[in-house]
Amino acid sequence: MTLILSNDDVEKLLTMPDCIAALEEAYVEMAEGRGISRQRSDCITPTTYSDDAIYGLKSMDGVVPKLGVGAIRINSDIVTNPLVGNTRRRVKIPAAPNDRYVGLVLLFSTHNGEPLAIFPDGVLQRMRVGATNGLGVKYMARENAQTIGLLGSGWQAETQLTAACAVRDIKSIRCYSPTRANCEAFSARMSELLGVPVEAVAQPEDAVKGVDIVMCGSNSLDPIFFQRWVEPGMHLSSIKKPEIEPAAIKAADKVAVHTHDTSPILVVAKGANFRENTKEAGWNAANALDFKSFPALPQLIAGYVNGRDDDRQVTCFLNNLGLGYQFAAAGSVIYKRAVEAGAGHSLPTDWFTETVHP
Repeated sequence: MTLILSNDDVEKLLTMPDCIAALEEAYVEMAEGRGISRQRSDCITPTTYSDDAIYGLKSMDGVVPKLGVGAIRINSDIVTNPLVGNTRRRVKIPAAPNDRYVGLVLLFSTHNGEPLAIFPDGVLQRMRVGATNGLGVKYMARENAQTIGLLGSGWQAETQLTAACAVRDIKSIRCYSPTRANCEAFSARMSELLGVPVEAVAQPEDAVKGVDIVMCGSNSLDPIFFQRWVEPGMHLSSIKKPEIEPAAIKAADKVAVHTHDTSPILVVAKGANFRENTKEAGWNAANALDFKSFPALPQLIAGYVNGRDDDRQVTCFLNNLGLGYQFAAAGSVIYKRAVEAGAGHSLPTDWFTETVHP
């Protein structure tokens, strides 16, 4: 039987500590060459949805033989890049029927090839981003780090804090985002969820001044953290390349990236209004950096390199590109827990297999 799970199922089955542990184990496999991941691939075309939108078909996959699973994550997106104030943002539109997004994870067995489970990517998507940055904190931030400055209060910001609090004894958090009401509501909710005071502040400088860890969790395509804010001993963390100004990255003593893949494989159709691919886009501002010269997160976890040598060093982790490998690693935990709990809906595996030679 093949399990069909919902986002609600995934949220109940996978905790942040579970996700961090699954990725940590899987990254050791990757560092040793036993786990593999394919570079993300994006097909970009025009769409009839609106003149300023594009259609994106995105896929990424990976295999963790130790866990007996492979996974592919597929997104079918309508994307816009509105200018909010002085910042260009990347905004997905829930354009599918009933105002919904489209993202799926397909989990397969490496033992016999069968499809084990199919579930939406949304909850796992942000959990694996949070867990990845949490591992950056675990291996690069000071052991005695207790304070966080967070830039952003949207969909990704919650799991950034959840992950950091899972790997460090955090005592206080300050949060800034441009929409004051959103920032205040987010801070109040996270204070209750984490049991740690989260203060909404009026300016980004107020969030990051004097903190041990700076976390960027935004949808900005332009820098939101700058070199002038760097202080000795800080750990800087971003969920994508544009968030930290290249000069601030260069100011760090130690820099690590998630992967040496510097960008997705992009195939852009004529007529697509793809702002992220233009030379002036903030997304490309960090391209002057030699990402292949920085150690990747699996190398830190496997102990090939040190994330920090002393408490005065400035460290920086760039979650520069996601991996399908993450969905395999965390997906294996979700599937195992679902089977144990009897969660989801079972459908005949024959519906997803065939007798015709593919």
